[in-house]
Amino acid sequence: MKLQIILFVILFLSLQNTLLAKEPIEPIPEHVKVDARKVALGKKLFFDTLLSKDNTISCASCHMLQAGGDDNLRVSFGIKGQQGTRNAPTVYNSVFNFRQFWDGRAADLKEQAMGPVENPVEMGNSFANLIATLQKTPYKQEFTKLYKDGITKENIADAIAEYEKTLITPNAPFDRYLKGDVTALTQTQKEGYELFKAKGCISCHHGVNIGGNMYNKFGIFLDSNSSDPGRYNVTHKERDKYYFKVSSLRNIAQTAPYFHDGRTDSLRIAVLTMAKYQLGRKITLAEVDKIVAFLQSLNGELPKDIEP
Repeated sequence: MKLQIILFVILFLSLQNTLLAKEPIEPIPEHVKVDARKVALGKKLFFDTLLSKDNTISCASCHMLQAGGDDNLRVSFGIKGQQGTRNAPTVYNSVFNFRQFWDGRAADLKEQAMGPVENPVEMGNSFANLIATLQKTPYKQEFTKLYKDGITKENIADAIAEYEKTLITPNAPFDRYLKGDVTALTQTQKEGYELFKAKGCISCHHGVNIGGNMYNKFGIFLDSNSSDPGRYNVTHKERDKYYFKVSSLRNIAQTAPYFHDGRTDSLRIAVLTMAKYQLGRKITLAEVDKIVAFLQSLNGELPKDIEP
């Protein structure tokens, strides 16, 4: 009898794992291959206000690693208190995005790292000035050890990008569920995930980052009242108006406010907004609460040693 029970459990777990393996969402890997020496240098740069023209802004100013990897503001602020126009996306798990920035104007983390330094509203610096500044610091020796050509625009961005690759948040309850731990989610969260799929959210939010791998129009079924034309600013093609990179839902419960314009702090309202504008479907408040419960299962483990 005991043998039969053991065989039944083995068969059940095997079947469960097979079913989960077919899910449209993949768990985050626990490690990403990086160059440890570049990571150490990139981490210093990430937290260093020397990158900005007036020495007041660092990468960490808008991407607070203890606060979801963003700044929890509707839009961010740069040097001299200048206000940006878009909500800062989380830096966590950005290595898994197919493009960077809301409008996808950067191909990868390295290209993205170059943008804020010379953006007049963000760091307001120039790479020529930044390189001259870093040459007068211990950074000169550190870069020389790692890069044959020393401190350059490309090498600064390369080091920061290498550090950002390490900013992943694996082992969320939902990841553990995908790996076969059926007890990792509550019954409400499981029902929320089934609704997430049934309502159509999964059509855009899938893959390892549960988003971040395609563009979509904000306001498919109704005008979303966005003053930002999105990807149109990059391509200047009419068909790209109001298209944005689909955001990752990883750690979403920790990254309010939501959407490119930070229009709401409520995750419940964000779900209702998506159902109305993107899916064109009715959804009950009870269903919303279940989906929100599922989204709360996407909070992963923060990396070690995230303090400067």
